[in-house]
Amino acid sequence: MYRRIKLLFKGIGITVVCMAISCQKNPSPPLSPSDALKSFVLEDTSLEIQLVASEPLIEDPVAISFDEAGRLWVVEMLGFMQDIEGSGEKDRIGRIKVLFDNNLDGQMDSAQIFMDSLILPRAIAVVNGGALVAENMPLWYAKDSNGDFIADTKILIDSTYGGLGVPEHSGNGLWRGMDNWYYNAKSETRYRWKNGEWISEPTEFRGQWGICHDNAGRLHYNYNWSQLHADLVPPNTMQRNLHHKSNNGIDHGLTLDRRIYPIRSNTAVNRGYVPGTLDKDGKLLEFASACGPLVYRGDLLSETYLGDAFICEPTGNLIKRNHIIENGFILEAQAAYEKKEFLASSDERFRPISLSSGPDGALYVVDMYKGIIQHAPYMTEYLKEVSLKRNLDKPIHMGRIWKITKPGTPKKEPIDLGKIQPSELVSYLGSPDGWTRDMAQRLLVERQDLEILPQLSTLLKSDNPLGQLHALWTLEGLEYKDPDLYLMALHSEDSKVKQAALRIYSNILLREHQTTDELEAYVRKDFSNSDPALQLQMVLISNQLSEKLAFEICTSFLEIHSGDPLARDAVMSSLQDRELTFFKALRANENWKSYTQNQEIFLELLSSAIAVKASEEEVIFLLDLANTSKQEDIWVSNAIIQGILNSVALREDTQIELSQKPKIFVANNNHSITQLESFDKLQTLFNWPGKPAVEKLKQNEVIEVDPTIMAAGRQKYLNLCANCHGTKGEGMPRFAPPLKQSEWVIKEKEKLAMILLHGMEGPIRVNGKEYGIPDILPSMPSFSTLQNEDIAAIATYIRNSWGNSGESLKSSIVGRIRFRTQGKITPWKAEELDTVIFDYKL
Repeated sequence: MYRRIKLLFKGIGITVVCMAISCQKNPSPPLSPSDALKSFVLEDTSLEIQLVASEPLIEDPVAISFDEAGRLWVVEMLGFMQDIEGSGEKDRIGRIKVLFDNNLDGQMDSAQIFMDSLILPRAIAVVNGGALVAENMPLWYAKDSNGDFIADTKILIDSTYGGLGVPEHSGNGLWRGMDNWYYNAKSETRYRWKNGEWISEPTEFRGQWGICHDNAGRLHYNYNWSQLHADLVPPNTMQRNLHHKSNNGIDHGLTLDRRIYPIRSNTAVNRGYVPGTLDKDGKLLEFASACGPLVYRGDLLSETYLGDAFICEPTGNLIKRNHIIENGFILEAQAAYEKKEFLASSDERFRPISLSSGPDGALYVVDMYKGIIQHAPYMTEYLKEVSLKRNLDKPIHMGRIWKITKPGTPKKEPIDLGKIQPSELVSYLGSPDGWTRDMAQRLLVERQDLEILPQLSTLLKSDNPLGQLHALWTLEGLEYKDPDLYLMALHSEDSKVKQAALRIYSNILLREHQTTDELEAYVRKDFSNSDPALQLQMVLISNQLSEKLAFEICTSFLEIHSGDPLARDAVMSSLQDRELTFFKALRANENWKSYTQNQEIFLELLSSAIAVKASEEEVIFLLDLANTSKQEDIWVSNAIIQGILNSVALREDTQIELSQKPKIFVANNNHSITQLESFDKLQTLFNWPGKPAVEKLKQNEVIEVDPTIMAAGRQKYLNLCANCHGTKGEGMPRFAPPLKQSEWVIKEKEKLAMILLHGMEGPIRVNGKEYGIPDILPSMPSFSTLQNEDIAAIATYIRNSWGNSGESLKSSIVGRIRFRTQGKITPWKAEELDTVIFDYKL
């Protein structure tokens, strides 16, 4: 049983698409590849689309990968949606094929089944002597021992790789990162070949379907409702401090823009009945199934494409292009075209679901070419009816692979990189084509030939930054530990090369449990003159530096980027077991004597980490510091108390054991009203000899809220909301109205979720006072790139802080509201939300 939310709107201009749209009734027949070509519209007329493969050579393709000789490996998910009910899903009919271009004309001529009898295979990575293959649940290493492109053996790498075992919500990708690890979407595990075996380790959760990296090695991915996310920091760096949980740097949403511009109606979409999903012509308004992102790194298309991100939208029959904008250590995305798309089709069965670069530098498109792509458990009755009326359920087992190329460009001669000697292969690390560089690096790392060190050294001394980057990561893959080459790379002219050298070098030092004078000298000399991204990397490796130097650069970094949540989390990630010492160092700094909101936030983060560590000596120091009546220090006291309260989200023990009752809990009049409001909650976190049982909640505290959700919500609030609404929800002039006792916060929690999902425009009335320009900013931004649980945590926190009291908001409700408000691409206005009625049905 669950509550289903029905949103009813009165006169706010959201168009309900008529169920009688003529195209919804008419069949949508499959087109031949030649006719399908005519359905495409490429915004760039200097490019063209060519067919690479189609049925019957391939069927139901979902992912591809090229090997070192340019052969095309295809994952075929034949068991997916064979009929409207999804029958036979677990049939062992999935396959991995290798396609061959026998006459080198760019079109595949023959195929060999490498592996069959698979259940819903979804990802592949070609590796030394075989391939990693992701099936429904397990991850296999399939080997080909005699070179006939038929798997002889398969070794189980991970029996739980698939997670839920549901195609759109299970591990996929198997993307080889520049750092020699294989990363996945919808997964918290990465894999690597090391010392003759496959190993795995935890990593941050990323994305939904598809993953890639840019020329700097930063991972990019997305979710069906949010088109592009990325890592701003190296994997597994922000979680190194076990006393602190970072919310920044990984899974950063690059754009709030969800709008798409199909060239045909899309009424056969799961949410077609939801007001605001389709426009008056039945065209999809925003992403419903964003997937398969790829950052173009090839050398065939013009340089204007280099570094751009391409996103598949199979429901809208299109591919979007985004320019990636780099601003310091932050990435943003901006649509390349206004109200148009890079590629769109009038063929409803064109279903681009993944993209790939090829050895020729072209952009390859995997087209499942299927009428029904919505998985049966999530299919609405509306979509079933529309799909059957239009014969979208048949035929099945079709599929195409296309490539987007530039006519007139000299054709590259095919090269089998696998036959090139290692010493010569090093030169390919500096190729202008990203696929070639990646492949050369993979082959060199797999061969583990240290005879190539002189060639790698020469490449590191060159003026080719891309070659230098791949040379560094090849050295890392070879587990080369001599610091000289990494130190030499620190003097590159390119910031990204320096960042990689620092990252690799510090990892080596960490493994060897040592530091070097050379590294310290470099950071001390260059920090102040470095760009923000390089400074960020120096902060991230500062746990390998002496305490004095580490504190100097961390303090400087906080002062430069005082309001940036990523900067705060980066510093915190480097401070494990140094938190209290750094706290004292900051308090001794003249710039940290008086109150600023950003300093209050950071001291709160430090206090929380100290409490998570739960050293009695350190915790008592904090409590004694908080035990003050000095007006100028009240802000520090409040930060300490709130930080300790936040620590429950990370501590395993419910209470911190102390040897005696802290002075702060002795009855006296030394505390402000603000502090006294927190004391009852604060005392519950500690235990000492003779402590009486905790009293029951006061009469007015009738709503119980999970303290871990409150703590998580508090941290997210500080990162995302406090700069405008204040750390205590008091509101800030020229920025935002108060949240304390705001009817928009404490009344209908669903409206609060709608505001967080889509933003809100002024003017707005709060507690009888109207706020508008210039008293507040014109609008509050959308947080639509956040996960449902994050939005729920923020809402729950602000509904139960600063004297507010309200029922928790569940993430499932946020998800349903997100579903019901599809198509809302502008912020809410107060008068719009006033018209919303929530109709609850069990």
